[in-house]
Amino acid sequence: MRHVDHTKNIIELEHLSFAFADEEVLHDVSLNIHQGDYLGLIGPNGGGKTTLLKLTLGLLKPSAGTIRLFGQDRSAFRDWKKIGYVPQKVTNFDRSFPATVREVVGMGRYAQRGVFRVLTKEDYRLVETALDQVAMGRYGDRLIGDLSSGQQQRVFIARALASAPEVILLDEPTVGVDSKAQEEFYGLLHRLNSDLDLTLVLVSHDIDVVAQEATEIASLNRTLIYHGPPKELLAGNYLAKAYGKGLKFIWHGH
Repeated sequence: MRHVDHTKNIIELEHLSFAFADEEVLHDVSLNIHQGDYLGLIGPNGGGKTTLLKLTLGLLKPSAGTIRLFGQDRSAFRDWKKIGYVPQKVTNFDRSFPATVREVVGMGRYAQRGVFRVLTKEDYRLVETALDQVAMGRYGDRLIGDLSSGQQQRVFIARALASAPEVILLDEPTVGVDSKAQEEFYGLLHRLNSDLDLTLVLVSHDIDVVAQEATEIASLNRTLIYHGPPKELLAGNYLAKAYGKGLKFIWHGH
C-alpha cells in the first residue's frame, strides 16, 4: 500500500531558473517531492523536464534558485547512493558490448564502494536482490545486448536499485519499448512505489498512464503550471496551458 509522507521532503526546489546561453529553459520553478511520492513530470518537448532532473542531480548548475536534497543544500550533498537515476535512451548502446546482466547491475554498487574497489559478497547479494525485484533474476548470466529493449530497461532499473536508493529519477524510460513491455514496465514501477515505498520521479509523455499511476503530477513548460493530484489536473485547464489549446486528451480509465 502506498504511503506518502507529506511532512518529509526528499527534494526541495525553490525559485529555480536555468538558461542555455540567452535562452531561458526554466523560470522560477518551486517544487517539493515528498517521501513515498510517485511524481509524474509531464510537459511538451523543450519544456525543461530533463533539465530539471539534471539540475537536481548536479549535472547542471542553476542560474538562480536553490536545491535541497534530504534537507541539505545540493552543493553540500554527498550521499548520492540515496538517489538512483535512469537517463533518457539508456538502452541505446552497442549491443555487442561484452557485459552480462549481473555485471551491469553490479555497476550500481560502485556508488557505495568506489570505482576501484572490489565488490563483496554483500554487494553481490544486493545485486541478486535488485534483479529479483525487477523479475530478471534468471537472466543474470545473459549478455545485456541479447535482451529485448523492455528487458534491458528492467536491468537498468535494477542497476539503480542496487545502491538501495530512497528515490529514483527516470527520464522517459519507455522510449523505444513496445506497448506490451511498456505495460509491464509501468506495473513494475507501481510495485516499487507501493510495495517498497520507493519514491519515484517519472518524466513521461504518456499523460494517460501517468494520470492513472502517479500520486501527483507536475506539469512543466518553462514554468511550473500545475503540481498536485492527477484528478485536479484533468478537471482544470492546465493541460491546455502546458501544451496549447489544440490538445485533445482522451481518458481511457484502464
